Amino acid sequence: MKKTFLSVLAVAALSLHVRAQETFPRNGVYDERTGLRAFTNATIFVDYQTKLENATLVIKDGKVVAVGTKVSVPQGAMVTDLKGKTVYPGFVDPFTSYGMPALPERTRSFNSPPQAESKKEGAYNWNQAIKPETNAVELFKVDAKAAAELRKQGFGAVLAVNPDGIARGTASLIALADKRENQVILLDKAAAALSLDKGSSTQEYPNSLMGSIALLRQTYLDAQWNAKNQDKEQNISLKAFTEANRLPQIFEVSNKLNAVRADKVGDEFGYQYIFKGQGDEYQMLPQIKATKGAYILNVNFPDAYNVEDPYDARRIGIEEMKHWEMAPANPALLAKEGVTIAFTTADLKDKSKFLPNLRKATLYGLSEKDALKALTYTPAQLLKADKYVGSLREGMQANFVVASGNLFDATTVLLENWVQGRGYKISETPADFRGVYTLKVGSQPERRMLITGTPEKPELKVVATDTIKGSLSLSGELLTMAFAPAKGGKESIRLTGWYSGKGFQGEAQLPDAQTVKWTALLSEAATQQAKRDTARSRSNEALGLGQLMYPFAAFGRTELPKAEAVLIRNATVWTNEKEGKLQNADVLLKNGKIAQVGKNLSASGAQVIDGTGKHVTPGIIDEHSHIALDGVNEGTQAVTAEVRMADVVNHEQVNIYRQLAGGVTTSQLLHGSANPIGGQSAIIKLRWGQAPEKLMFEGADPFIKFALGENVKHSNRSPQYNVRFPQTRMGVEQVMVDAFQRAKDYQKAWISYNKLSKSAKAKTPAPRRDLELETLVEILNDKRFITCHSYVQSEINMLMKVADQMDFRVNTFTHILEGYKVADKMKARNIGASTFSDWWAYKMEVKDAIPYNAAILHNVGVTTAINSDDAEMARRLNQEAAKTMKYGGVSEEDALKMVTLNPAKLLHLEDRVGSLKAGKDADVVIWNENPLSIYARPEKTFVDGIAYFDVEQDQKLQEEQEKERLRLINKMLAAKARGEKTQTYAPSRRFGQQVLHCEDVETGTEENYLESEYHQK
Repeated sequence: MKKTFLSVLAVAALSLHVRAQETFPRNGVYDERTGLRAFTNATIFVDYQTKLENATLVIKDGKVVAVGTKVSVPQGAMVTDLKGKTVYPGFVDPFTSYGMPALPERTRSFNSPPQAESKKEGAYNWNQAIKPETNAVELFKVDAKAAAELRKQGFGAVLAVNPDGIARGTASLIALADKRENQVILLDKAAAALSLDKGSSTQEYPNSLMGSIALLRQTYLDAQWNAKNQDKEQNISLKAFTEANRLPQIFEVSNKLNAVRADKVGDEFGYQYIFKGQGDEYQMLPQIKATKGAYILNVNFPDAYNVEDPYDARRIGIEEMKHWEMAPANPALLAKEGVTIAFTTADLKDKSKFLPNLRKATLYGLSEKDALKALTYTPAQLLKADKYVGSLREGMQANFVVASGNLFDATTVLLENWVQGRGYKISETPADFRGVYTLKVGSQPERRMLITGTPEKPELKVVATDTIKGSLSLSGELLTMAFAPAKGGKESIRLTGWYSGKGFQGEAQLPDAQTVKWTALLSEAATQQAKRDTARSRSNEALGLGQLMYPFAAFGRTELPKAEAVLIRNATVWTNEKEGKLQNADVLLKNGKIAQVGKNLSASGAQVIDGTGKHVTPGIIDEHSHIALDGVNEGTQAVTAEVRMADVVNHEQVNIYRQLAGGVTTSQLLHGSANPIGGQSAIIKLRWGQAPEKLMFEGADPFIKFALGENVKHSNRSPQYNVRFPQTRMGVEQVMVDAFQRAKDYQKAWISYNKLSKSAKAKTPAPRRDLELETLVEILNDKRFITCHSYVQSEINMLMKVADQMDFRVNTFTHILEGYKVADKMKARNIGASTFSDWWAYKMEVKDAIPYNAAILHNVGVTTAINSDDAEMARRLNQEAAKTMKYGGVSEEDALKMVTLNPAKLLHLEDRVGSLKAGKDADVVIWNENPLSIYARPEKTFVDGIAYFDVEQDQKLQEEQEKERLRLINKMLAAKARGEKTQTYAPSRRFGQQVLHCEDVETGTEENYLESEYHQK
């Protein structure tokens, strides 16, 4: 790259003109220096892919003036010879809280009453978690200590994000120079920041992850409406939100699932997010790649667990062990898939671990080119700041790092970090004394002395007959050492000395206090070998990685099972059709469907299973479940119809696998019972190992959860919660009437608008879209169906009357332990029942429960199912169904239908599942004996013709995972033996792995604890 001296002067003149614009007066003499400097004879990376040898870099007034191999040094420039040194563009961290104020503490205590409305005064958004009017540039203050800490890791510029709220406002790009705030701000509004965590908001809503997602979706809609209706409502927050949407959008997520969830919101509204992840993205590579987003990755790799105690080791989940091993490979695996990555120091309590961990990532497969790109070019490009930082080209910020060698070599140190043309010294070039020496101490026999490790942290070994570890300390060229004369000895030889060109010399004190001379002569050939051995031992960390599991949890498989043709022969087949129970019959599964049911079937190429003595049934269907969810209640407002359980399905929850082992193939995942009108349901098939979107039951009708009784009126909550309307059963009725009246008015407004001509629509603003009311309109139009939590006769009657009054239909009463009192009324309205077999006495409103309830409902002609509402009970729903035979004399076949065909009917899925009929989905269970026996055990559970549970494969899977655990334990023990830091395992109650019930209420959108006083069952 050639640059004339005249062009250099022209740039310098421009720089002087710019500096003349400074607005701050000074108390004293003005000392304006141009900072004209030339750095010569260096290896310079102009950018991540342009490397120049013996090059020169010229800077002036904080900017790059010239860079190249043929650049002339300007007259008057201060010249620094960097021969043997390497210059890199200053690193850019695209996600920090640098210069931001500490987050305000939540002022509400556990005993504070719930806060329904925002306490922020002014024309702002209704919800405190939505604060896009926040601008980091207005909060920013230079933090010299934090800047120095970041500069030591090579960073010259960072994005300052105020990490508070769901819509967090704008973030600023800041140079890490020790100057005034107005001098270091490179871009005042470089990006907009988002998350699913409501942060410091003390407002009750949202208290769940699904609530956060719903709130963000509604905010996008409100901002669109507000932009066209400024005459109706002025909203500072929504206006700022619209303006911020023009910037790069950085979305902080707490795990890989939330990245996928957030991406769906972005896709819905036409925004491509940049995700700040948590380092577990590799666990869902196909889905992460499909988001098409760039990922800002931390390098907060976990320490090995201390597994010396076998009891402690048993407590650690295999997924946690595997994450320790595989986390350093996350950047490489993403880069290999073509995912754009950048690096951040975020989440590192100790920022000094950044470079060592980054280098570790290169040992685990990340190329040095990709690593440098992720440090420089990519973050600059993502922030649309690549004309300022990320490279060393003419006119750009003079942000660069001087290193002693290759950045990714463990022996390399950062010497200086230049930010806006100002140099900051980081460290001296360490002397490298590693090598093999001949040690002579007084008249003692010669020994071999090895100095290994790194130049910064050398390690001492002395070899006589045995290898003895010693202590070593270096200060410049001065050295002190100590080692025992023999292995296991308690006394030591202590030495002090200095480097003499060919080794060390000095004085030693022997164990008997005698002082003698000593020397250590360097063996050059052995020294080079020692350095190579040191490097080789580090690279061995990258070897022996285990395989990914699907899902990344206990009982995950390295390969997903595949569909194949299966012929089950000579079994007792419970068809649930008019054919009834067939003896010595066959079932053929093909292409995910039931191909034939009958006798003496044949199929070429099919796997044949001998069903002699076994029973074959349709898969069990659980109409009321809360498994596989990251949260169950948005328990804040009385009506939360806008939240969706599908948004928080967690495919890694082990209860999916456990329930397959109980013969369950389909579950309706319901919102809890914290509000009269709750959230939208998700119906899933238990396809263990598939991603959340692949669990969804394709084409299923949409449902929603309603609730009555003690829970919705807060009967069993602490006194401070006795403020939310409704507090009585009468109030529940009024909430529902009011909600549906508003929905009717909402529907009328849209009908009127849609009837307008095209020209009239252009002059008339459309009604505001309301996700809550849209859902209720779906109910009015028979496009969404109600499952209602219920117990007491009076309330069941009330809701049926409200439905008659407001012209909607209740599809199912669930729980309905007093259903036997109103069975005739339910039959008349074609309302189904999904009940417990024999639960009672767990709260006052179930005092009239009887175990004959299901049988009475069934005998009256009500479609009746038995549900679980419990992760453990769902594994034995066959036994729960069998209880109806004892209590009420229900027949075997009708009892089985209560957990198969009847729930299928309640879910409008009877044409797909619930019975064994040609053309239906191949959701089939093979039992070792009569499925209604307490001794019955599923041997194979098929979903869509795929054996997602097989009792024999389960045994092999457990054995394989025990071997994998042992391999990982041994690897952790070896890591500890090498001196690596370890951590003591502490159970974390992983978000989404807790067992949830109707009444459980989370107290934070990303937190793992429940409100125990509200956990009744």
